[in-house]
Amino acid sequence: MFTQTVDDTLVKSLVADAVTAPSMHNAQPWRFNYTRDSRTLTLSADLERAMPHADPTTRGMHLGCGAALLNLRVAAAYAGHRTSTTLLPDPHAPALLATVRLDDPHEHVDESLPGLHPAIRDRHTSRYPFTERQIPEHVRAALTDAAAREGAQLSFLTTPHRETVLDLIMHAEGYNRMDDGRDAEQRRWTHDTAAEAPVDAGIPDYAFGPRKRAGSTPVRDFAGRRTVPDRAYADFEEHPQLASLSTKGDTPADWLRAGQALERVLLLATLRGLASSFATQAVEWPDLRWILRDPVSGTGNVHMILRLGYGPQGPRTPRRSVDQVLTIKP
Repeated sequence: MFTQTVDDTLVKSLVADAVTAPSMHNAQPWRFNYTRDSRTLTLSADLERAMPHADPTTRGMHLGCGAALLNLRVAAAYAGHRTSTTLLPDPHAPALLATVRLDDPHEHVDESLPGLHPAIRDRHTSRYPFTERQIPEHVRAALTDAAAREGAQLSFLTTPHRETVLDLIMHAEGYNRMDDGRDAEQRRWTHDTAAEAPVDAGIPDYAFGPRKRAGSTPVRDFAGRRTVPDRAYADFEEHPQLASLSTKGDTPADWLRAGQALERVLLLATLRGLASSFATQAVEWPDLRWILRDPVSGTGNVHMILRLGYGPQGPRTPRRSVDQVLTIKP
């Protein structure tokens, strides 16, 4: 593989790939710094984009930053550079989440990373109906292995646990609508494109997807209490294919690992022709999140409920420019 020269142009390209990652309400809560002398990128949380109501522990913020971190590693590997990643390098600086050093000669090479790169720009969250076509077992196994490579567990839900999870998500959606703080927070990150100037973050109304008319699929309605004129209705899946993503621990480092695992699963799913969306409502309520645990093993801390299947890829959502999130130092 051709190795691209490490210069400012390449660093900007790596970060441009990193920031295509998903994040809670598309808030894009990350900042990057690159030091030329040490060839090291640092990833920090942008705490001004925190959500104290829906994400008081910043676990969701860490997941999004972890997803961006995985994209950065994939992009560097595709450019021919091995990376050495350290999570939470400074206990006295909690906003500093990770360092990524380019061209560490002692680092193990992950041969599977470059192959994920074509999916980085194609992956989009889809809030549209999927078909009832079942995901083949070999694809499910590959996605499970992808999560395991990052230290997380992906488990496809089966009945009756799936029905329990669907009920929890429905209840959580109702709780969110009744919570004024959470509703206001969601409004901050959702946009009426006909009435507002173009934005570089959040979820525009064209990405809300149709309103659910029928089906048991958990789809978050980002319109919230508002009415979106001329918004279509659609029938969603009766038997949605859901998977939980969990880790044994529940520390900030585990959240970052889960975010990397999540993005690795999503990139591979995209390459395999799958569409995806998230059902985070129940995960955002501590009491409900506990019940999401696997009833058989009774272990693991659930970070995400994924909906996977065959259907349309969602539209692109806005992203902040690289110049807004990257600082380069000598």
